[in-house]
Amino acid sequence: MRRRARRSFSRHWTLYLLLLVPLVHLAVFKYVPMANGVIAFKDYNVVKGIWGSDWAGVRHFQAMFDNPVFWDLVRNTFLLSLYAVIAAFPIPIILALALNEIRQGFFKRAVQMVTYAPYFISTVVVVSMIIMILSPKLGLFSHVYGFFGVDRVDLLADADYFRHIYVWSDIWQTAGYSAVIYLAALSAVDPSLYEAARVDGASRLQKIWHVDLPSIMPTAVIILVLAVGNIMAIGFEKAFLLQNPMNLSTSEIIATYVYKTGLLNADFSQATAVGLLNSVVNLVLLVLVNFAAKRLTGSGVWS
Repeated sequence: MRRRARRSFSRHWTLYLLLLVPLVHLAVFKYVPMANGVIAFKDYNVVKGIWGSDWAGVRHFQAMFDNPVFWDLVRNTFLLSLYAVIAAFPIPIILALALNEIRQGFFKRAVQMVTYAPYFISTVVVVSMIIMILSPKLGLFSHVYGFFGVDRVDLLADADYFRHIYVWSDIWQTAGYSAVIYLAALSAVDPSLYEAARVDGASRLQKIWHVDLPSIMPTAVIILVLAVGNIMAIGFEKAFLLQNPMNLSTSEIIATYVYKTGLLNADFSQATAVGLLNSVVNLVLLVLVNFAAKRLTGSGVWS
């Protein structure tokens, strides 16, 4: 094994060198900080440091479970993430299948560019666009409401609309980028399968159902497993930027709570306890969903 490893390194040392940078980044920013998770079990003191702070045991976890706000955070995070997974998962697949059926090159490239471009817009800019469009005084929706004689509604201040605004704006921003993954999988489909389907008299819908969908199913399963595994780790930035005092009942999620508790209130131990529990839940979900995917479809993130 050592001889094979040395031979492989001598032949492909440039590839190993390219791999070194992301591995170092992963180790420094992902694995090394794991050791600081011990803050959740200590009364962290900035002066004493992480390892010099007094041991607190599971007191911060007990306080977290006793806090009635915590269960509202869990519910808000889970519902928002579940909504995002259910709504966002099929749309890139449908978009990729539709683009794969387009034969006119210019139109196909134009649609890809229009749907792919929003991915490169920063979250701050997207939220600014949402606020400008939904503004009750100057926004596009207010003008449409006024044109039809309907009373203007402040959608951003209504807690019932927060999840819809968050999820569908996210779909608009990421659907084109996600569709590229499925288009790559579709490009690897054996052309003989299409020819056989054509000979058998299959329609376009039958070809999509019996050739395209089974071909991209392993890719779709892996993406679904990763999405469900991160169901409790929905992004902080967009939720925080869309927050206001009127929609906090649905927009306050675990990520924003950790930020406010840990950085704004300087309660680092409590914030770390919440974040650590959230990570453990995500890990358990990832393992369970991957196991179920392997049993049902034969595909998963790992064997």
